[in-house]
Amino acid sequence: MCKMNTKETQEKRGEFMLAQIQAMFAVVDLGKINWNQFLEKYLEIAMSIIGKVIVSFLIIAIGFKLIKILIKLLKTTLEKAEIDYGVISFSCSFIRIGLRCIVIFMAVAHMGVEVSSFIALLGSAGVAVGLALQGTLSNVAGGVLLLILKPFQVGDYIVLTGTDCEGEVAAMDIFYTKLKTIDNRVIVIPNGTLSNSNLINNTKQERRLIDIEVGISYDADIKEVKRILTDIAKNEKRILDQDGVNIFVSSLADSSVMMGIRCWVPTSDYVATKWALNEEIKIRFDEEGIEIPYQKLDVCIKNEV
Repeated sequence: MCKMNTKETQEKRGEFMLAQIQAMFAVVDLGKINWNQFLEKYLEIAMSIIGKVIVSFLIIAIGFKLIKILIKLLKTTLEKAEIDYGVISFSCSFIRIGLRCIVIFMAVAHMGVEVSSFIALLGSAGVAVGLALQGTLSNVAGGVLLLILKPFQVGDYIVLTGTDCEGEVAAMDIFYTKLKTIDNRVIVIPNGTLSNSNLINNTKQERRLIDIEVGISYDADIKEVKRILTDIAKNEKRILDQDGVNIFVSSLADSSVMMGIRCWVPTSDYVATKWALNEEIKIRFDEEGIEIPYQKLDVCIKNEV
């Protein structure tokens, strides 16, 4: 009895589904559809969408081109005003990104998308992206701090203490600062790292102090050595103040007397002058017979018979 009821139920369900399908085809009579009107309507919609997409791409292309021209004019104007190059580079990068965002919003609005809804969507996505890109945002904040505090500018030679990073500041962008080393390599440092690091600016001041120490033997005549060092300093024309040259005994080491010489030179001549003084000291000491002590290793070979 139960099996018969189940069979009857399945038959009724099948009949009901068949009736639904027939009713659907009865409502939509394919023979009565005006296919020309149907195609015209949807073709018009498709062409409208394609037209909006093309115009949106043109807005982006033309907008980006105008932004490029505007940034170039702004950069030229700021350079004529003799504004720091780092400020110019950072400002142009920031303005370029902002203007491009505005152009993209205009293109999206032209396609019929509600800008308010789009902004709300970007805001929601921005929270998630912001959490994922904390390092990138800290680089932007670091770049702003560097522009405000100005610990260096483009063209300065800086050294990051505790690292091997040093070189001339070549460019400052919104996210990174680029250093050019003396062997023409480029070091890219995130602004967030740079703003939180201890750095030395070797070219911030117009002049630098050269401090050289050289060891002499305990048998050498200190007065004669001071005379030689004074003569070397007088012959070096790049030293700014001859009266400000200091020659002194720095310390009494285990195997040598450490002599010191200090003098001021222009920052741009610092390295060349220091090299020249070191070379001249070695040449004059050799000519005068003054020994510069150095570590020696005596090797004794014992022949066993």
